[in-house]
Amino acid sequence: MTWTSSMSSGYSSLEEEESEEFFFTARTSFFRRPPGKSRAAPQDVQKEREPHVYLSKEEVKEKIQSYNSSVTDKLKMTLNANGIYTGFIKVQMELCRPITVQSSQSQGRYTPSNQETAFYLPDGCVNTLHISSTNTVREVIEALLKKFFVADNPAKFALYKRCHKEDQVYTCKLSDREHPLYLRLVAGPKTEMLSFVLREHETGEVMWEAFSIPELQNFLRILDKEENDQLQILKNRYAAYRVKLEEALRGVLKPG
Repeated sequence: MTWTSSMSSGYSSLEEEESEEFFFTARTSFFRRPPGKSRAAPQDVQKEREPHVYLSKEEVKEKIQSYNSSVTDKLKMTLNANGIYTGFIKVQMELCRPITVQSSQSQGRYTPSNQETAFYLPDGCVNTLHISSTNTVREVIEALLKKFFVADNPAKFALYKRCHKEDQVYTCKLSDREHPLYLRLVAGPKTEMLSFVLREHETGEVMWEAFSIPELQNFLRILDKEENDQLQILKNRYAAYRVKLEEALRGVLKPG
């Protein structure tokens, strides 16, 4: 399995090499979310389990032809002679917590480095991956993290599928063994029918044991900075109150 990435183009390639967990989504971040980065959890509702339908080679061929005829962004699928097909999926990054990124990189692969930094990924970031029908959800997650040189453990993240129906937004977590390109083929190219989202695992609690020492240290530095920022805001607010009170007292005590 090989992969390439381009940070500027937002495009990655992941070539060659079932159950689903459904629930109501909820925010479980221990960090204060920056403005504009909150999740619309109330709009995400539980999605009913759908049966997995296996397609014959002829059905796959017909599906791909129908899919390509509906594509408007030139991201078409290709059926190979061995029955494996390749194509593109777009994944939206919806991460509440900051990610840890390695500062040094070489030819699209990780290189040993003790210099790491943690920051929030920009909201609404979408990445396009070129994958095959054999690639699993776990491989897609690993490819996304490699694209950004993320040092975090891939096990911290999960891939979700989202669809719109009757003014509702349905989401569900995909199992690691699911094949995203198959889901894309069956749903068609329209993102309203199906879209993919990368999130942290929604466990209800922070799994501290899953984080490395450098990651925990980065989180502590972020928390210290947020605490200092909040303290400074409070000090400025009360300093402004004091100035107004002193001005009011001078006005009252001023000889008339």
